[in-house]
Amino acid sequence: MSTNTSVRRLPAEWEPQSAVQLTFPHKNTDWADVLDVVLPCFIQIAKTISRFQQALIVCSDILETRELFKGSESSNIVFVEAPTNDTWARDHGGITIEENGKPIMLDFVFNGWGLKFPSDKDNLITRHLYNKGVFHCEILHGGIVLEGGALESDGMGTLLTTTECMLSPNRNPHLSREEIEIKLKNCFGLKRVLWLENHYEALQKMEAELGHFKTLDGKPYRLIPLPWPEPCYDETGNRLPATYANFLIINNAVLVPTYQVPQDEEALQIFKIIFPDREIIGINCRPLILQHGSLHCVTMQYPLSLQH
Repeated sequence: MSTNTSVRRLPAEWEPQSAVQLTFPHKNTDWADVLDVVLPCFIQIAKTISRFQQALIVCSDILETRELFKGSESSNIVFVEAPTNDTWARDHGGITIEENGKPIMLDFVFNGWGLKFPSDKDNLITRHLYNKGVFHCEILHGGIVLEGGALESDGMGTLLTTTECMLSPNRNPHLSREEIEIKLKNCFGLKRVLWLENHYEALQKMEAELGHFKTLDGKPYRLIPLPWPEPCYDETGNRLPATYANFLIINNAVLVPTYQVPQDEEALQIFKIIFPDREIIGINCRPLILQHGSLHCVTMQYPLSLQH
């Protein structure tokens, strides 16, 4: 009979943090043609984070990347060199849990969003950081293909995810939905998993799904609508996925993506109401949506328990 009484927990993003990881673009990423516009965005995010906590910069060339910050160095900006394919730290970054109050880094397989893009280097970043002494905790293999961007935790045993991400045949084809749910519960110490069936094109249906979800004590979640930015397009006329929901919570602040459109100010005012005790800071993320992501997608937070 097992005597294992370990208790795991996946912290919520709004809990105290030690650092936020950014994986910087370079000439061999998909940002190659727009480096001149996207690098200032990454630099602004890093500098803003460093006002409140450590910004961990993963870069392919440490000397070249340090030069970008010349004249504005901060002890809160830490550079670590590692080979990288791309920049989406939310999906290739390690996911920190607590086991009996102690941090453990879970290193899941990142396969380029279901084999869509090269990911051999990004999949090894977390292990590189651990080997370089960045993470002072136990590191364990997550056991399945999983991206951090597919997860939302309340820190109390509820996980929100989507069937589109978790049940993709190019991620974990040998596992059923029930088997994946069991693995998620075991990995993160969950009481339940809330599955969103609808995404992207079916936002109204997704809103209805969210409206039916209840907290653990049976109360409805408070849903706060955000404005839609007016349509943003790339130079070939393709509409880009601008959204204010791609915000980042850090210690004492919330970084909100803006897109140089009239709705930006309304969105910032709403965030001031939602987070009255945090500084609300707009970051121009128009360059980031050129690759169909935004502020939250290029970051991964690490909890305070990782600080040594």
